[in-house]
Amino acid sequence: MRSTAAREAILDATSRLFHAQGYDRLTIEGIAKEAGVGKQTIYRWWPSRGALIADCLVDGRLIPVDFDVPDTGDLTADVETWLQSVFAILATTQGAALLQSLVAAAAEDAGVGAHLGASLGVEQHLSERLRGGIRDGQLPEDAPIAQIGRAILGAIIVESLGRETRDSEGIIALVRYLFSR
Repeated sequence: MRSTAAREAILDATSRLFHAQGYDRLTIEGIAKEAGVGKQTIYRWWPSRGALIADCLVDGRLIPVDFDVPDTGDLTADVETWLQSVFAILATTQGAALLQSLVAAAAEDAGVGAHLGASLGVEQHLSERLRGGIRDGQLPEDAPIAQIGRAILGAIIVESLGRETRDSEGIIALVRYLFSR
């Protein structure tokens, strides 16, 4: 029971500090202090701060929104609706900083990158909707579902790294191009 409470305290502290300070200032020492545990307790479960961030992502502690992709029968419109919900989060100062911090964490720990797409709904919701597009004849049978999802996620990430005005319309134009025949 004690270890479960300590683990929860560590994940909660990591999430709070990540949102307050960003990835660059996040330290295992700071997390341990915030959680009221020793550093060795953290290292018992996570080999790095990136691995800890990945677990926070999996638990929905960093991106608390579930990014569902609707299925109205119009694949392009449905993906655009999903993109608009992602852009709405990223348009906030906190959302933009969160994504930039997650990209920095992913550069250090591949596990973070693997879970980032899942947190935005790319692996589950978007891929499922793309498979529906194949089923409905809106995409060719051999459409590379995983690669399309990664291309869209990559465009979102590249836009977030620019730190300038976000070009959400450019990403929507990309989606329209990908799905046109």
